[in-house]
Amino acid sequence: MNHVLLIIVVAIVTFIPRLIPALFVGKIEFTPKVEEFLNLIPYTALAALICPGVLTVDTNYWFVGLVGAIVAAGLAWKKVHIGLIVVITVIALICLYMLIPVMHL
Repeated sequence: MNHVLLIIVVAIVTFIPRLIPALFVGKIEFTPKVEEFLNLIPYTALAALICPGVLTVDTNYWFVGLVGAIVAAGLAWKKVHIGLIVVITVIALICLYMLIPVMHL
């Protein structure tokens, strides 16, 4: 029973800080510069999560993650569908791994 109570309390404590901004953000008028800044936060957070992984995906060949990121970014820049980006990037990295023994890296 203590575990259930703990889960409920933790859920409430987590929910309240998320609820308060959601209730008031619609009532606050932001300047265009502040709104532009707030719109960039998700991209910044995503980059902060992705970049370390790109450089540490393969400890033997540091450039593999970088090649994958460049391929995916290039396809995203061209507005390719997200599913196709994943498939093409995986195929590109499979080809790269097949070429590594030939290049003797």
